[in-house]
Amino acid sequence: MDAMPITDGLPSNVTAQMHNVTHPKASSTVVCYSPMMITTNGIWQGFNPLEFSLPLFILQTAIIVVTTRFLVLVLRPFRQPRVIAEILAGVLLGPSLLGQIETWSTMVFPQRSLLTLETVAHLGLLYFLFLVGLEMDIDVIRRSGKKALFVALAGMALPFCMGIATSFIFRHQVSRNVHQTSFLLFLGVALSVTAFPVLARILAEIKLLGTDLGRIAMSAAIVNDMCAWILLALAIAISEVESAALTSLWVLLSGVLFVLFCFYAVRPGMWWLIRRTPEGEGVSDMQVSLILTGVMLAGVCTDAIGIHSVFGAFVYGLVIPTGPLGVTLIEKIEDFVTGLLLPLFFAISGLRTNIQKISDPVTVGLLVLVFVMASFAKIMGTIIIAALYTMPFREGIALGFLMNTRGLVEMIVLNIGRDKEVLDDESFAVMVLVSVAMTTLVTPVVTGVYRPSRRLVGYKRRNLQRIRHDSELRMLACVHTTRNVPSVLSLLELSNPSKRSPIFIYALHLVELTGRASNMLAAAAASASKTSRSGTASTLPPVTEHIFNAFENYERHTGGVSIQTLAAVSPYQSMHEDVSVLAEDKHVSLIVVPFHKQQTVDGGMEPINPHVRGFNENLLSTSPCSVAILVDRGLSAAAARMATEHHVALFFFGGPDDREALAYAWRMVEHPGVTLTIVRFLPPDYRARSISGGGSTYRPSPAAVSDSDSRAITISTEGKSELEMDEDYLNEFRARNHGNEAISYTTKAVANSEETVAAIRGMDTSMHELYVVGRRPGEAGSPMTSALEDWMENPELGPIGDMLVSSDFSMSVSLLVVQQYVVAGAPAPVVPAPAATSDPVRQYLSNANQRPAAAASGAYRTSASSAGNSRWSGSSGSTVGF
Repeated sequence: MDAMPITDGLPSNVTAQMHNVTHPKASSTVVCYSPMMITTNGIWQGFNPLEFSLPLFILQTAIIVVTTRFLVLVLRPFRQPRVIAEILAGVLLGPSLLGQIETWSTMVFPQRSLLTLETVAHLGLLYFLFLVGLEMDIDVIRRSGKKALFVALAGMALPFCMGIATSFIFRHQVSRNVHQTSFLLFLGVALSVTAFPVLARILAEIKLLGTDLGRIAMSAAIVNDMCAWILLALAIAISEVESAALTSLWVLLSGVLFVLFCFYAVRPGMWWLIRRTPEGEGVSDMQVSLILTGVMLAGVCTDAIGIHSVFGAFVYGLVIPTGPLGVTLIEKIEDFVTGLLLPLFFAISGLRTNIQKISDPVTVGLLVLVFVMASFAKIMGTIIIAALYTMPFREGIALGFLMNTRGLVEMIVLNIGRDKEVLDDESFAVMVLVSVAMTTLVTPVVTGVYRPSRRLVGYKRRNLQRIRHDSELRMLACVHTTRNVPSVLSLLELSNPSKRSPIFIYALHLVELTGRASNMLAAAAASASKTSRSGTASTLPPVTEHIFNAFENYERHTGGVSIQTLAAVSPYQSMHEDVSVLAEDKHVSLIVVPFHKQQTVDGGMEPINPHVRGFNENLLSTSPCSVAILVDRGLSAAAARMATEHHVALFFFGGPDDREALAYAWRMVEHPGVTLTIVRFLPPDYRARSISGGGSTYRPSPAAVSDSDSRAITISTEGKSELEMDEDYLNEFRARNHGNEAISYTTKAVANSEETVAAIRGMDTSMHELYVVGRRPGEAGSPMTSALEDWMENPELGPIGDMLVSSDFSMSVSLLVVQQYVVAGAPAPVVPAPAATSDPVRQYLSNANQRPAAAASGAYRTSASSAGNSRWSGSSGSTVGF
C-alpha cells in the first residue's frame, strides 16, 4: 500500500497501538511505512521507483554526496573546512531553498523517506564518533601539560557560564516552549565545545600543525572534547523531563558504570588481543568484524541507558589502544564512513534547518547575542591564559579563535537537543547558521592575526658548488613511503660521509593530508626533537615509525652522519611550501626527492602517485637551494648496497646544473670505493673557437641579460660567460684530483641530439650503477640536446635525464638529476605561458627554458670564480677540455 498518514483511513485501535509503541510528540508528523515497499519491479511494469524506499534512499545519498563534493570544491579557495560544505549542502537541499519547490520536496525528499535516511545517517555518525575516539590518544592529555589543560578549561568554563547566564536573563524570550534547565545545559555545551576533527584539518591547511600554537590548540581541543561528552551525557540525563526525579540519577550512574566497564574490561581485552597477535602480522578479519560489531553493541547499551548511542561509540573507540590495531580499524572504515555516511548526517541537519521558521527577530537577536558573548568569553579566557604563560597577544587571539572552531560535535549536540525537544525549530535553525558563520571566520582571522615570526635567513651555502667538497653538507632527504628509504640511504653512503667531510641529514617523511584527523597529533609529535619524542614513539603512525627507525639505525652504524627525523602533513598542492620553508630554516644546500615512478619487475617504470610529480615540479621552481631527483633502478638493492666498489658516471654538457652535478660527484669520488667516469660532450668545432672572443654563440641574449631578479644574491662573475665558468670549474676539479686513478675522463664530440643519443647508447652501461646529470645541460637551444627537449615525457628530469629513464636505455642504472640553485624562485610555482600555449608540458618547458637564458644576467646565486673564495683561485684558464 502507499504510505499514508495514520489519521487517514487507519482504524482507531491501530492508531492507539502505534501511539503506545512510539510515543510520538505532538508536533511530529507520524507516517506509516509499508514493510513491502523496499524494492521496485521496474518502470516497465508501471512502477515509480521513487515510491519505494531503497531506490529513493540511493538517489538521496547520491545527490547529497555529489552536492557536498561540489561545495567542497567551491569553498576550497576560501580554505574552509569540509564540514561547512556538508552543512550547507543540507541547507541547500532542505526546506530553506530547494525544498520550496513542491516537486522536489514530495518526490526527492518526501517526509516518509526521512526515517530511512536518518537511520543510516546515525549509523554513520555512530562509526564516525568511534573513529574520533580511536584517533584521540589518552596519553596525549597526560603529556599536554598545564598550559593546554588551562586553555581547555578556560575555553570551556567561561563560555559555558556566559551562555547560561545570558540565556537565563533572556529565558522568557528565547526558551518559551522548552524545558528551562535542559535548554540552558544544552546551550552551554553547544557554546563551549571545540570541534577536534575540524580544528585538526584547519591547522594542517594553514601550516600551523607543527608549531607550538598548533600543538597547544590540538591538545586543548582533545581535553575540551572529553569534557563536552561528559557534559552532553549530563544534559541528556537531565532532559528526561517526563520521567521521575530519580531517573536522571539512574541514567548518570549507569553511564558511569558503562565507562568503567569499557576502561577496566574492554581495554584489557584489547591489550590481550594485541599481545596475542604475532609480530609483523595484522589483525584478522574475524577480529576486526567483532570489534566493529562492538561499536553497535556499545551504542545499544548507552541508548538503553538513556544516553545517546554516539556516546557509547565514542567511549568504546577511546579505550582501544593506539597503534597497529587502531590504524587497521581506521584504514578499514574511515574512507567509507567519512566520505559516504557522514555527509548524510550533516545533510539531515541541513534538512531540519528551515530558515522560514526564523520569524521572531527578538529571539534571533538574543540567540546571536548569546552566541557572540560566549565566543567573546572563550577568546578572552584563552587570551588571559596566554598572558599568564607570556604568550604574545596576537598568538592568544589566534588560539582563542581556533578554540572557537565549531562543526561536528556542536551539530550532534544541537540535533540531540532537537530530538529531545529541548530546542525548538527556530532556535535550532539559528544555532546551526551561527555555528557555520563562526567556523567560516576561523581560518581568515587566524591567518590574518597570527603570522609565525620566521626570521629572514640569508645564508650563502645554497648549493654544492659554493661549499668546499670536504666541508659539512646539509641535506634534506624527502621520502613518501618506506620504499624510498633504501635508495636514499644508498645515495648517502655514496656521498662519503666521514668525520673529515660530515653530512647532516634532515630526513623528512611527507604525509598527504586527505581531510581526516588521523594521526595529526602523531605528526605534530614527529616534528619535535628526538629527545622530546622519545616517550611518544608508540603514537607515531607505523609507516613513519619504520622510516624514522631506518634512518636512526643508519646514523648509529655510520660515522660522519647526523640525522634528524621529521614529518610533514600537508596537501600535495602545497607540500613544496613546507619543504622549502624547512630547507631555508635549516640552511640546507641540497634537497633530494624521489622520482614519481618506480621500477617494476620487468624493468619498466610505472607511476606511483601522480601527485608526487606535481610536487617535484613545484619544488624545482620554488626551492631555496639545489634540488636532486633520485630515480631508483637498482640502487636500493641489497647487492648494490653491500658491494665494495661502486661505479658512477657523470655526463657533462656545461651550465650551472652540470657544474652542480660535478660538485656532488666530487664528494662521491672521495669515497674509497667509488670510481667516477666523467664524459664531456662538446661540439665538433669546439677547439677552433676562442672562448673569450668568438664565443658569441654561447652567450645569452641581451633580453635575457636585462631581466634580473631583484631577490637574487649578487655574486661577481667578473664578466665570465657560462663556458668560461665551466672551464674554470673543470680545470680546478682536474687539478685537485690529479693522479687519482678512481677518476677517468672522456671527451665526446657530438654535433646534434642524434649523435648525443648514439654516444650515450654506445657506452658500456653494465659497469655503472649510477648516472649523475644536470637537469638543464648546456645552453638553451644547444644543438646537442635541443631535439631531445621536444620529446620529453618527464620535463622535471630534463632532456638527458628523461632519455636515460626511457625504456630504450639500460634498466639497471639509477639516475640522479641535479638542478643548481641559481635563479630566485618566484612565489608562483609556474610562470604563465603565452595565451596560445595550452599544452601543460610546453608551458613547463617554456618556463624552464628561461633559466639558462638568465644565467649571465647576474641573477645567479653562485659563481665558479668568486674572487673572495680561495677555492676558485689557482686554476689555469689556458687548458681547454681534457
